[in-house]
Amino acid sequence: GGPDAKPSTLQFAKIDPTEKHVAYVMEHNLYVEDLENGVIKQLTTDGSRTIINGTFDWVYEEEFGIRDGFRWSHDGKMIAFWQLDASGVRDFLMINNTDSLYSYTIPVQYPKAGETNSACKVGTVDISSGEIVWMQVEGDPRNNYIPRMEWAGKTGKLAFQHLNRLQTEMTVFLAEPRSGKVEQLYNEKQNAWIEVVDDWRFVHGDTHLFWVSDKEGFNRLYIISLKTGEMKNLLDGKYDAMEVVKVVESTGTVYFYASPENATQKYLYAASLSGEYDPVRITPKEFSGTNSYSISADGKYAYHTYSAINTPSRVALVELPDHDLVRQETTNEPLAQKLKTVGYNYEMFSVTTKGGVSVDGWMTKPYNFDPSKKYPVLFYVYNEPASTTVNDRFDGFFGLFHRAIADMGYVVISVDGRGTPAPKGREWRKSIYQKIGVVSSEDQAGALEALIAKHNYLDANKVGIWGWSGGGSMTLNMLFRFPDMYHFGVSVAPVTDLRFYDTIYEERYMGLPQQNPEAYKICSPVTFADKLKGRLFLIHGTGDDNVHFQNAEYLVNKLVAAGKQFRYMAYPNRSHGISEGKGTTMHLFRSMIGFFEEELNRK
Repeated sequence: GGPDAKPSTLQFAKIDPTEKHVAYVMEHNLYVEDLENGVIKQLTTDGSRTIINGTFDWVYEEEFGIRDGFRWSHDGKMIAFWQLDASGVRDFLMINNTDSLYSYTIPVQYPKAGETNSACKVGTVDISSGEIVWMQVEGDPRNNYIPRMEWAGKTGKLAFQHLNRLQTEMTVFLAEPRSGKVEQLYNEKQNAWIEVVDDWRFVHGDTHLFWVSDKEGFNRLYIISLKTGEMKNLLDGKYDAMEVVKVVESTGTVYFYASPENATQKYLYAASLSGEYDPVRITPKEFSGTNSYSISADGKYAYHTYSAINTPSRVALVELPDHDLVRQETTNEPLAQKLKTVGYNYEMFSVTTKGGVSVDGWMTKPYNFDPSKKYPVLFYVYNEPASTTVNDRFDGFFGLFHRAIADMGYVVISVDGRGTPAPKGREWRKSIYQKIGVVSSEDQAGALEALIAKHNYLDANKVGIWGWSGGGSMTLNMLFRFPDMYHFGVSVAPVTDLRFYDTIYEERYMGLPQQNPEAYKICSPVTFADKLKGRLFLIHGTGDDNVHFQNAEYLVNKLVAAGKQFRYMAYPNRSHGISEGKGTTMHLFRSMIGFFEEELNRK
């Protein structure tokens, strides 16, 4: 710290609740500065490339979504923090061939599926004495995760979520910060993975933990007594609580998103924090689509953002719980009128496969659509656990991109099969366990088959598909596993062999490759590369630190060995988003559109 520190090295500065000190991370060590006299104290001294205090390694940041790795106590006397020991994690070396006369490597500590993880532990440090105490959690810290940690309200205790390596067992521990002793508050085991809980907090005067779990088949809201461990369900009914928006203790209300009738939409609901009444929908019926809210601390007001697939976002200030309009902030009416003028239109639908799976989808048709004609089909796909593509909300980027492709002469379609994080219950989401890429590709192919049977205007002999990242993997799956149904595709930054991706993500859905080698093989697109019949355009950034360029090169070798011709574009030093460098985004999308134009005109 101090005046000589480079600003770029300072992270996560936070003033303590008493406003006497500020703490921050610099070069993997924790510091605290007295705001009155400017005296700086270094709280940890072992920070290095491999000992990481107060922040995280690559895989924790990517898969658990955390970077800020320390928390002030309520009295401002202690700091709780994570420490990761990455000394056993191997470097993946990326190579830069273009930015100097001689190439050089860029090492990234990256644990691939089945390989060694960082060891993770939680400690506390007294800012006066500098004493560090480590929380006494049993088990190998390299084969367990601590993805969330907070002070347990004003109880003086520390709370953290603990997952086993397979992510099939979740334990919530309460810890004494000055002794390190821990006690178990909650434990849950499932046959498939358990999600990290972001919507956890301490309520009822810090006597209960507010919790979310799908252990009963749907995401439900619970309160757990810190004294007895008794667990009370705040929701009934066969639907998911999608996300907790706000807990308002003063009114005993928890606001959350749900959509019991339509998994592509989102509405605000309110439930009693003590379970005194059944949940009620707050969003009025006229707002059919996707609704998001930013609720004031006292729960009296909220900014309401609404959109639907053909309706740009509108923002209003409303009063809760009656949803009375206070002020309309934006309507986006000029954009809405412009979209109507250019024929911007998407249709939402559901279709049932021969296997009896009902999947949701959207479709957009050419501007001068004629149902008596045959149109080539282009699918946009993701269909992995991290995201959905079928949502009844306005998409100003890909929505416009796919409309442009439709006006070239395509019917563009997207469907969400099993395994996507749609609010359709645990069975829908976790049916892909240890079958990632297999079940979802069956649903994609089943949806195509059902749509062609239903709509005569879809040309079964001209079917394409494209996707990015997991969607790139699914594009390969469809071209390789169903080569007679899919005739061309663009795969951007795909995982081609599941062994090449990171521990936390891949093992969550597949288990360990050492224990399930055959499953990893069957679920990897590259295994079926020799089945390719159609035309493939493979795109990847050589500087991708997420899905390594290794994936593309490995697939290229398999395709070459199988005698398969394909198109290939490698963007030097671009990351997973392939956006760095002048003209890159335009070049990428023009290349894709050019490929789709060729297929459109192919006889």
